[in-house]
Parts: sequence; structure tokens; C-alpha cells
Amino acid sequence: MISDVLEGKIQDAYRTLRLAAEMSKTYYEKPLIITYSGGKDSDVLAQLAFECLEPSDFEILNSHTTVDAPETVYYIRERFKEWEEKGVKCTVNYPHYKDGRPMSMWSLIVDKEFPPSRIQRYCCAKLKEASTPNRFVAVGVRAEESVNRRGRETFSIRGRNKDERYHYDTAHVEEVFHESLEKTEGGGKKRIPVGLPDYQKGKRKQRFDMQSNLQIS
Repeated sequence: MISDVLEGKIQDAYRTLRLAAEMSKTYYEKPLIITYSGGKDSDVLAQLAFECLEPSDFEILNSHTTVDAPETVYYIRERFKEWEEKGVKCTVNYPHYKDGRPMSMWSLIVDKEFPPSRIQRYCCAKLKEASTPNRFVAVGVRAEESVNRRGRETFSIRGRNKDERYHYDTAHVEEVFHESLEKTEGGGKKRIPVGLPDYQKGKRKQRFDMQSNLQIS
């Protein structure tokens, strides 16, 4: 039996995923990306997506880090085969350098001249985050993972650097999104709303990635 607290969190997750999927189709005209590493957090995220979204509403992406255990790689392949049979597009991304050379954890260590650490996590930026430009992305994140993640709101706008990264709660994003839809009902061009606090600071018009950091805690 599911407790009332857990059921409330599940319903909040459904609301977040449905909103993110709708915004992804509205602004990017593409399905929401569900990131998948083969770990427990991304398994929960994928399960929630299957429970509340249609197969056409999302796709699942794994970034090949070159350091996952063979058992994890095999597990991902099994899950992808199962999900593709359900009509969901599943993709494994193999990172490359701009000149076409394959990128790996080992090549990054040589480039940086030191291995990644808890403070210097360049591997995630290069091997995972860079694989989803100009897309709406959902990531399974637990509040207990770090102090920063514990205080982070559900939605994030990923800019080109930390100064352009902003976080918003679901209620605020939902309100701004629906207001933007009302303004474009007359045939105006739909784009990422600039009504979010601080977002219009630089008056930039390019599309920022909006990342739905779903916290399962």
C-alpha cells in the first residue's frame, strides 16, 4: 500500500512530466527527452513517464560514458528493447569531439590532466549534458544527492554558464506557460517565454535549454 506522502509525490511528478512534455512540443516541436543511465533514479523517472505520458510524448536517451559496468550496458540494452516494443524511441548517444574523434572518460582525463572529482565534474558536462542542445530534458535527481540539489527548484533553464542558470518551481512555470499560450492564440510565433524572473535580464532571444530536474525524494 502506498502512503499518502508517497502518493502525493507521485502525483507531483506526473504533473511535472505532463507540463514538461506539453512545453517541449509547444516550444521545440519535439518530444520530451527522458535521460536514462540504467541506475535506480532514471529507472524511476522512466517508469513515471510510462505511467502518465503517451509513447509519442517522450523519447529516452542514454549517453554512453565509456565507464559503465558491462552489466549496466547490457541492462540498458534490455530495457531499450522492451521500451521500443512499446513504441517509445530509445537512443544511445556516443559523444564525439568537434573534429569527429570519439570522446571518452579516458580521453577527457588526458585533456584535463586530472581525473574528475566531486568538485570538478567535467565528465557530466562533456559526456551527458552536451548531448541534448536545444531540447527539453527530464533528469531523475534526488534531493539527498547534494546540498545544491536539495535546494533546487523543479525546473531549470540551462544557459551557457552558471550565471545564466535559473531555477523555478512547477507552479510558476505552469502559470507563465499558460500565459504565453494565451498571447499566441492569435497566431503569433511561439517561443520560450521571457516572463520568467531574471530570464529577460540580458534580453537574449535564442532558445535556452529548459531542463526539468525532477527530484524524486
